[in-house]
Amino acid sequence: MIVICGGGTGGHLAIAKTLNEEIASRDIKTIFIGSTNGQDRQWFENDQNFSSKFFLPSQGVVNKKGFNKLISLFNIVKLAFKCRQIFKDNKVKAVISVGGYSAAPAAFAAIISNIPLFIHEQNSIVGNLNKILKPFAKEFFSSYDEPKFDYPVADKFFDTSRERKELRTIIFLGGSQGASAINSLALNLAMILKEKNIKIIHQCGKNSLDNLREEYKKLGFTDKTLELFDFSKEIELKMKEADLAISRAGAGTLWELCANNLPAIFIPYPYAANNHQMYNAKFLVDQNLAKFCFQKDNKIDKNEILQLIESINLREVSLNLKHQIYKNSAKKIIDEILFKITSLR
Repeated sequence: MIVICGGGTGGHLAIAKTLNEEIASRDIKTIFIGSTNGQDRQWFENDQNFSSKFFLPSQGVVNKKGFNKLISLFNIVKLAFKCRQIFKDNKVKAVISVGGYSAAPAAFAAIISNIPLFIHEQNSIVGNLNKILKPFAKEFFSSYDEPKFDYPVADKFFDTSRERKELRTIIFLGGSQGASAINSLALNLAMILKEKNIKIIHQCGKNSLDNLREEYKKLGFTDKTLELFDFSKEIELKMKEADLAISRAGAGTLWELCANNLPAIFIPYPYAANNHQMYNAKFLVDQNLAKFCFQKDNKIDKNEILQLIESINLREVSLNLKHQIYKNSAKKIIDEILFKITSLR
């Protein structure tokens, strides 16, 4: 039995799902341990590829101060001992952490239980929790540091990839929760794009869906010129239709765009820990395979975006993105984990 822990946001959970599907294909049983907060339950409560799921009341520590930080730390310790009992009851042989605050209890439980811990770090800047855990891990998987492992992107993003030649459709991606600044940008650009016969696909987040639907309606958009949604389990099909993405630079989305060969203008979330979204995308920008536009005071300059759109050679970027990431990354990571587990016996 192997435990996969972590989550909170779609980026962490997508890794958990992809790795678990690879493990399940080998007839190895798995348990998911996540949080009652965040999106963990939404993603995995009904996922039949896990033998069992545990959603614990874990919370983040980094943004807490004073007494509240102490309470959160005490809660992690308490939940770690609960995870230790789960390990004993299910004869767990290894723990794979995909990061996020909900990884903490099971990851610490692995250390105190002397169970092999494996960590996947999704960002170019190592998160605070993983900095603490890394010395205790049997293997630390990163798509940025050596030894480099390709990001575990689901095959469906490769399978729907295509070469882009001309700009007919733009997709705005603010993440599964949406991004108010990107939502505002999309509205500000809407009429300009409409006049250019460019279709808009817009992932706006649940909280903004109704309001944006009304705003687009006022501008005269129809189903032929606009596709608005809050969350989709088939985001690869939305990407497939698009010729350019305007997106946050969360690691999961970034590597999915690479796998799909979809050029992007990245607008890093300015309040991300250690500015990691900017560093996630920097290696692509440095190769002229993506563009940056930086958000200032919750605003994005639409004129700068329009200039960047004009400057992108879609065909050249699309062709070169396919060399940034390859299929079967999840297989290689699980191969390595299983080899290490066997060698440690």
